[in-house]
Amino acid sequence: MKQRLLLCLLLCGVLLYYAAPRLSFEQGGAQSAFAGTWLAFAFCAAAGNLTGMLYTPKKRKRISKEKRPGKKRVHYYQ
Repeated sequence: MKQRLLLCLLLCGVLLYYAAPRLSFEQGGAQSAFAGTWLAFAFCAAAGNLTGMLYTPKKRKRISKEKRPGKKRVHYYQ
């Protein structure tokens, strides 16, 4: 799971690195609106992946019912 999030975060970084110098805010109109919304969505995607990496709970080992300490198997008879 974390490998996928890391890969997506790196891909967002590459897209930002490649596209940021090519986006123009000086032209005005539709071009600057597109550049602003593109940057906002790119930062939202990067923030979502970073949040997913930081707040993912750690996996715990599962202990089978027979190996749990202090628990005895109870047999019920009818």
